[in-house]
Amino acid sequence: MDTHYDVLVVGAGISGIGAGYFLKRDCPDRSFAILDARDDIGGTWDLFRYPGIRSDSDMHTLGYGFKPWLHEKSIADGPSIMDYLRETVAENALGEHIHLNRRAVHAAWNSADSRWTVTVEHDGKPTAVTCNFLFMCSGYYSYRHGHVVSFPDEERYRGRIVHPQQWPEDLDYAGKRVVIIGSGATAVTLVPSMAEQAAHVTMLQRSPTYVVSAPARDRLNALLRRFLPERWAYELTRIKNIRLQSFFYGLTRKRPAWVKKKMIEGVRKQLGPDFDVEKHFTPRYDPWDQRVCLVPDADLFLALKSGKASVVTDTIAGFTETGIALDSGEKLEADVIVTATGLEMTTLGEMEVEVDGEPVDFSKTWTYKGLAYSDVPNLVSTFGYINASWTLRADLTSEYVCRLLNHMRSTGTTQCTPRLRPSDASMPERPWIEGFSAGYVQRSLHLMPKQGDRAPWRNTQRYAEDKKLFREGPLDDGVMAFSGPGRGASRPAQP
Repeated sequence: MDTHYDVLVVGAGISGIGAGYFLKRDCPDRSFAILDARDDIGGTWDLFRYPGIRSDSDMHTLGYGFKPWLHEKSIADGPSIMDYLRETVAENALGEHIHLNRRAVHAAWNSADSRWTVTVEHDGKPTAVTCNFLFMCSGYYSYRHGHVVSFPDEERYRGRIVHPQQWPEDLDYAGKRVVIIGSGATAVTLVPSMAEQAAHVTMLQRSPTYVVSAPARDRLNALLRRFLPERWAYELTRIKNIRLQSFFYGLTRKRPAWVKKKMIEGVRKQLGPDFDVEKHFTPRYDPWDQRVCLVPDADLFLALKSGKASVVTDTIAGFTETGIALDSGEKLEADVIVTATGLEMTTLGEMEVEVDGEPVDFSKTWTYKGLAYSDVPNLVSTFGYINASWTLRADLTSEYVCRLLNHMRSTGTTQCTPRLRPSDASMPERPWIEGFSAGYVQRSLHLMPKQGDRAPWRNTQRYAEDKKLFREGPLDDGVMAFSGPGRGASRPAQP
């Protein structure tokens, strides 16, 4: 690695690779490097190795806008997504910019020289790398460990306990009884996949989750590819899926009871009249108050109907030597227990940050457009959508960063810092993400920045608004303060 770059990108997953593409396309005169703490690219798709790992949204929107997804299945498995990312790196000559096994652990900003000094650990040794702009693409959860729940009498259990985020390569579950604790996307992926080899798989859930079946293969895309160039077919499918996602999410906000009724009817149609859908697949919350679990080609329902898998809705009294005792008095015998208990959210990849010698507590900052932080200069982080595909917002964020860098180049400025206007001082504090009750989010909201009640201090999580704001909105908006040689800091607009 060099010791200085114009832009330092942290994270070589789907966001960081996309950032590299846009930097090469829109800022070709800027030097940049992409760092990742792991020994391979891919981020999420390299980290998770559990059986059946796949996308939980369609690849025509989870894929990049600039690179068509050409695989037959739009709900894709992990290895196929890794192939897609490797192709993206190769096609855009990004390999020379990517540096693996390098963990960014500390970043210090110095206003005097408009630079970040980033401490990077490589082979156990710290190295200092400087940059003018820091672009964080490290995701929103800890790569070190998942959310670990301590269960009563867990030490009594004589079988094997595994967490999906640390899936052991030597785990043999063929012909064994498996209990999966959880009901989210990971659990509903694991159940049908493990049921193919296990003696029986039980999904043990405290409460139900919304589950929707969808074809793994996009029929419209397959039809379009017969008559149109692949890029056109991809673009049209992408537009269709974006609009469907937006329409469905909007409908859940306007008519939640009707949507809930239709979703439950869909599950009942899959499982038949004898299955207790009311108990096992009827959540207490409204649709999209938490993520809806996508089931490709009804694989979860087929596993349940075959008898190879079952669902138990109950709470855990404690572990026994041979399984789990439930509060209802029932006992589940298990040779393997999988704790699909969720993620641990973090800010900026668990990296420590300071500005002019003062540590930054991001929970005390305000979010600027959901991508930057009040009083933190020359830093943007990617955070995707909770109600749509992550990459939709990742692409827009990268485009915005390039606009910002080019604006500073053209105006001769070297610093851009979101600052509250006097009229913003009395803003009511709102959580980083509103109206989303998922446990992994609620556990970590106290660590996240605040949002206000007005633009640009909002994290709207709405693609249509973000597309216009990030691509066309004014950069020098009276909130983003630009400064540098030949120009003093622009002051926030007065009320």
